[in-house]
Amino acid sequence: MKKIIKRCLIGAPIGLAISIVITILHSYAAGDGSYYAVVPALIGDCGSEINAVTLQAAVSMLYGAAWAGASAIWENEGWSLMRMTVTHLLVCAAATFPAAFFLRWMERSAKGVLLYFGMFAVIYAIIWISQYGAMKKKIDAINSKISERAEN
Repeated sequence: MKKIIKRCLIGAPIGLAISIVITILHSYAAGDGSYYAVVPALIGDCGSEINAVTLQAAVSMLYGAAWAGASAIWENEGWSLMRMTVTHLLVCAAATFPAAFFLRWMERSAKGVLLYFGMFAVIYAIIWISQYGAMKKKIDAINSKISERAEN
């Protein structure tokens, strides 16, 4: 539990930093020279820009903490890779969807929800496959060294 709390505390500022980078990239993509700290509709929901920015910062920290804490799932040695993957996916989706919905990072419609989950699944799969490949490469290198030592 201490490890999960420590990871959450580390993940919170990382979530905030990622959120800020996304707003900067989004502002550049808009191409009009303005900085968009939040989605304009969120300002309407919150009553002012500062309230919207504060809410987004807090949710981004919670979101980062949830993802960082969820990383402990990969350390359950008694679980299969499938169980760890599905559990991690569900925990992260449960943290990500409410953030995206309430902060208006997605369209609030059936189409928006489907598009959001499609994008989430694709991004998650890309990250998972790249991580799996990197780990497999490390394991293969370790096994190769063990085989070399066993032959000598």
